[in-house]
Amino acid sequence: MRDLAGGFGYLLAGQRWVLRHGRWLGFGLLPGLVSLVLYAGALIGLGYGADDLTAWATPFAADWSAPWLGLFRGFLTALVFCLGLFLAVITFTAVTLLIGQPFYESLSEEVDRSEGGDAPESGLPLWRELWISARDSLKVLVRVALYGILLFALGFIPVVGQTVIPAIGFCVSGFFLAEELTAVALARRGVELGDRLALLRTRRMLVLGFGVPLVLSFLVPLVAVFLMPGAVAGATLMVRDLTREDEAPEAGAPQAGADAGAGAGTKAPAGGFGPPPPAYS
Repeated sequence: MRDLAGGFGYLLAGQRWVLRHGRWLGFGLLPGLVSLVLYAGALIGLGYGADDLTAWATPFAADWSAPWLGLFRGFLTALVFCLGLFLAVITFTAVTLLIGQPFYESLSEEVDRSEGGDAPESGLPLWRELWISARDSLKVLVRVALYGILLFALGFIPVVGQTVIPAIGFCVSGFFLAEELTAVALARRGVELGDRLALLRTRRMLVLGFGVPLVLSFLVPLVAVFLMPGAVAGATLMVRDLTREDEAPEAGAPQAGADAGAGAGTKAPAGGFGPPPPAYS
């Protein structure tokens, strides 16, 4: 439970950081607004076409009597829309980060500098960073799609499919959403996708405490746009503590992630993770 609260603490700390640095919040709204328009159009189209898609996929039910035909296809239509919403929540962050790559990387570097440490840079040209970001996001999307298909199938199980499975879906969404956000800071540190996933798995509850509330808030229109800059800032604070890149602070010096209640550790070797940070108190 302490890790869950700690992850949420990072999310709040990131929002406080951008509120204290207002210009970063202002610039950060633009990529999110562009993504919001694209996704709103896609979801509206899915909403209008889900009935036709369900009818096309279930011709065997065409002769069923009322009310079973309506209930069956209505349930499938809801599942299709939920699957689309599930994918939208995950891919929204990836697309927004891709659109706003230069800005969010600069924001992440500024968080590092403001916390009293170095601001690692990838040293790669922008086109190369965009290519790596798009490639990794596609790999994550494939993983999410596989989970989504599995959860969609499990959704047919009575009772469990309408209670436990949606909860698992939010956890899966939260984990991969956190991965996309921490990728901004971890990629600058030269950490590859496989190593990023391995690092986050070492502190699953911390990651879920950060990602799941963000997923739930992203379900509210426009909220995702306003929370994105702070989410990137909070993810950077979490990465700083997970990788233990802070030097031991001098007496009276602020610690990285102090807003989230995290302690600083010893510096990890380049590309290394170091031991997991201590649990939150």
